[in-house]
Amino acid sequence: MAASEHTVLQFTPSSASLSARVHPLVVFNICDCYVRRPDQAERVIGTLLGSISSDGTVEIRNSYAVPHNESSDQVALDIEYHHNMLVSHQKVNPKEVIVGWYSTGLGVTGGSALIHEFYSREVPNPVHLTVDTGFRNGQGIIKAYVSFNLSLGDRQLAAQFQEIPLDLRMIEAERVGFDILKTTMVDKLPNDLEGMEASMERLLALIDDVYKYVDNVVEGRVAPDNSIGRFISECVSSLPKLGPAAFDKLVNNSLQDNLLLLYLSSITRTQLVLAEKLNTAAQIL
Repeated sequence: MAASEHTVLQFTPSSASLSARVHPLVVFNICDCYVRRPDQAERVIGTLLGSISSDGTVEIRNSYAVPHNESSDQVALDIEYHHNMLVSHQKVNPKEVIVGWYSTGLGVTGGSALIHEFYSREVPNPVHLTVDTGFRNGQGIIKAYVSFNLSLGDRQLAAQFQEIPLDLRMIEAERVGFDILKTTMVDKLPNDLEGMEASMERLLALIDDVYKYVDNVVEGRVAPDNSIGRFISECVSSLPKLGPAAFDKLVNNSLQDNLLLLYLSSITRTQLVLAEKLNTAAQIL
């Protein structure tokens, strides 16, 4: 009896292990493009620029929007605009290449497969980044996807998007701006002193958490973790050995420098306003 032949339905992963790291500048740029979008546009799409490290981590450093028209069954991209923007960016940052594309909204939509197919011709294994510009519940949902091919034998049927690990790393100044961006309404933007105050409050809260963890380990309430212990030891050893008096002097000198800069900028702004008013008065006379 002849053995029956079976056609295998399988997924072909486009990468064995892949992760992404996005810089906050990309998130700010995407949100700005979403605010400036045309009235009839429901979402914004664009190109992601960056680099790929040897361990498979995609570093997303920059982006630009691409004009498009989208309907239920087709998507039209301005390919010439896309290529012109790419050439302009690479004149400034020649090391940045296309690593994928982004879209605003929650998750993957119906037209995403068509757009992803275009970017697959631009770069192998592109990353699809989605940004929820609505910031629902005060949370900016940012996810990254890659495409996996669904094939029937030698015939490719469709593509499936699978989420990959995404890391959003920010320095403290960028985190203050990102927290403000997540707030739907603010009375005013914080100045340098208010931003420093918020950073210090967050730092004190983190130090308090470390104190509680160390006390719990010493008292035997929590099992010790060697990796956390080494991390705390490295953080403590990296701090400069300064006495209280020297530390206060250093902080006061830095604070005085910031106040002086604020004073000089205020004087400059006042002079510009006076010059503008005098120029306007002279033109009237």
